Amino acid sequence: MNKSYTMNIAGLKRDLPLCKVADNLYIAAFILFGDVEITKAAAAELLKKAPEYDVMLTAECKSIPLIYEMARQSGDDNYVIARKGTKVYMENVISAEVKSITTDHPQVLNLGDDSAEALKGKKVLIVDDVISTGESLKCLELLAEKCGAEIVGKMAILAEGEAADREDIIYLEKLPLFDADGNIID
Repeated sequence: MNKSYTMNIAGLKRDLPLCKVADNLYIAAFILFGDVEITKAAAAELLKKAPEYDVMLTAECKSIPLIYEMARQSGDDNYVIARKGTKVYMENVISAEVKSITTDHPQVLNLGDDSAEALKGKKVLIVDDVISTGESLKCLELLAEKCGAEIVGKMAILAEGEAADREDIIYLEKLPLFDADGNIID
């Protein structure tokens, strides 16, 4: 079996390790943490495709460096991160549950009232590193709607599997799924 999948992302070549999700389903793991070069390049390319927005929203996950870099490059002074747990400084917490393909248990994403206020009545751009099943995306959408925000776009560096066929997602590259032998599943 092939141990990795090579692809070009934002003009840069990366070898992504294949990881087992189920008996005959493997994913190519795209790890943004620590890869400053691809974070900068992907942020620039996503900003070229981004609709007009007031504030960006992401989950507390691998997309944090991406949303930070997008904010830095665009001159934004604010973005919101939905936290995986509540913190002592969070008041009037709004929550939504998510079951992601890369996590072995359901997670809850949370916003405190300061984050909810930052989203209220705003045009929100949801940002992620990879969209696969769309569960994390649904959770972020639910949180934004609970805050009274208008979602103007949903974007990611990569769209995996069926997510690449969705017309409501903006992404840079399609990330295929793989069988146990490392062959791309159509």
